Amino acid sequence: MTDAVATVTARQEGKLPGVLGFEWSEVRSGSVKGRFDVRSQHLSPNGYLHAGSVVAFADTACGYGCLHSLPKGATNFTTVELKSNFLGTALEGGVACEARLVHGGRTTQVWDAEVRSEATGKTIALFRCTQMVLYPRA
Repeated sequence: MTDAVATVTARQEGKLPGVLGFEWSEVRSGSVKGRFDVRSQHLSPNGYLHAGSVVAFADTACGYGCLHSLPKGATNFTTVELKSNFLGTALEGGVACEARLVHGGRTTQVWDAEVRSEATGKTIALFRCTQMVLYPRA
């Protein structure tokens, strides 16, 4: 486990990403990879994978990537916009996500993520978000 993976894993303990069981295999500047096993807490009452679980997963991946891609002097970030297109679902098994930095500016970052079923390899969702980079107040 890399230091970055250990850091985000510890950071999410007791928070939504930890409660949902998100696991990370790669966290580095410009790229994040992770997965989770579909459990009942990830499903909506109709039995399908809840869109909120998918968005939380993709947004978390992009957020961890943003943290590890902050420009010099920046201390944090916040999501200012996100969008997701849902193309499929998973009822069981694993779900994987790969997030990548599309734009890394001084004041904003744009991230894309693809969420896939591990069993079929089919895309569940395409996700894009914009992060506002935060600096200490003078």
